[in-house]
Amino acid sequence: MRQDDEETPLLQQPIVKTPLPWDQFWIILFLQFPDSLVFQTLAPFTPQLIRDIGVTNGNESQVGHYVGILQSSYYTAQALTILYWSQLSDHIGRKPLILTALFAIAASMFSFGLSRTFVGLVISRILCGAFNGSNGIVKSMVMDITDTTNLPKAFGYMPLPWMLGAIVGPLIGGSLSRPADRFPEIFGRSELLKTYPYLLPCVVPAIFASAAWLVTYSRFRESVSTRAPPLRLIKGWLLQQSDPNFPMPSNNASTSSAEANSAGVLLRPLPLRASLTPRVLTVTASYVAMAVFYMAFNSILPLFYATPIELGGLSLDPPLIGAILSVSGIAHGAFQLLFYARLHDHFGAGAIHTTGVSSGIPIVVLFPVINALARVQGMSLAVWLCVAAQHVLTTSLMMCNPCLALFIRAAAPNRASLGATNGIAQMVAAGARMIAPASATSVFSYSLQEGHDAWLVYYFLMVIAFLAISTSLLLPRDPSVWKNC
Repeated sequence: MRQDDEETPLLQQPIVKTPLPWDQFWIILFLQFPDSLVFQTLAPFTPQLIRDIGVTNGNESQVGHYVGILQSSYYTAQALTILYWSQLSDHIGRKPLILTALFAIAASMFSFGLSRTFVGLVISRILCGAFNGSNGIVKSMVMDITDTTNLPKAFGYMPLPWMLGAIVGPLIGGSLSRPADRFPEIFGRSELLKTYPYLLPCVVPAIFASAAWLVTYSRFRESVSTRAPPLRLIKGWLLQQSDPNFPMPSNNASTSSAEANSAGVLLRPLPLRASLTPRVLTVTASYVAMAVFYMAFNSILPLFYATPIELGGLSLDPPLIGAILSVSGIAHGAFQLLFYARLHDHFGAGAIHTTGVSSGIPIVVLFPVINALARVQGMSLAVWLCVAAQHVLTTSLMMCNPCLALFIRAAAPNRASLGATNGIAQMVAAGARMIAPASATSVFSYSLQEGHDAWLVYYFLMVIAFLAISTSLLLPRDPSVWKNC
């Protein structure tokens, strides 16, 4: 047998990759599905819902404005709470908060489907956002059960539930909205569905959220070993005392980096200010810029499809919009699932991320090109080829998410503070998402009005894309550079 000694070069030692813990990992994938299903289900019929409730008073140019407010209400509530949920998960564990999030998704979707006013719709999305801290917690759960050798592979699978949501969600939202009108032989006698024409597509995500709640409750094993009983945590917060077995979160800025790396602190969640290291701030800035562009683009896309051609869009109906988004979701998820781990091993997370945000430039340019072709040629083959090219470019943008997750893990001050580190990034990103949909859709609506520059919204998106490219250049080529420093 070969015997290694101190003179054996480290590069000659093969890296053994740890297999993924599928007994727990499949549950994490499954519990993400309801969250993805909600967004993809609402997207196709939300513009028509805004028209039906009459809040725009028939002004077509205001539809995008109210759609943006509705989307931003969710992210506003999430931005105000996600850091606390993520930080709390470092102390009491991930499982109780995931169960809370799944319950919030189910309840809010029933409420959304039963709402007949714009205020009711906004309240439903606010409740969902306030109690749904799963975005940051799920990433922390994956980091808890993996190591550096299998984490890229794990994040290669992470888009799978979102891919399924992108396949099923638009079909549900596009086909099951107004079922009494679309399928009168089946639902024509239902007074409930005539009164609440958008209830049926909202019920489907609620059912999946309930199923995910049961699976998580019965099968998932808590991944945090440093958790404390909730009653002890609440008592410590109320009394503002530090329990010897459980260090409470603190705003004390005197914690030095040496203390943060000491052996006594490694297994304990750090105070919030101690987690705000330059690396965490750097990756957070890059994450925010990418999130702003992605959310702005996603908000504009269905509006662009639904807007009449003469006003700058494509005049597509909800079922066709849902089909396009569904096919796009399949392509994005399949590409990341099949190729992300290989691309990561070859190019590194930094290069993939920079390439992804750089694709935002041609993505934006294609919007006016598509409309110009549609005005001249109608819905010709050239128009559909440009639509397809835009979605192909979006595949590169989608791969920024797993890259940034790897940087967040590498930037965390210690393993016990993964939840807080994810929470910081998710909180700031949620704040950006809060602003991006409303601002992008409002700029879109403003540009449609007579006398205004129709390209104004595309200038807006271009500025965000360049900002995302600039922040991506602050990251190293590989996250391991941070962990080895």
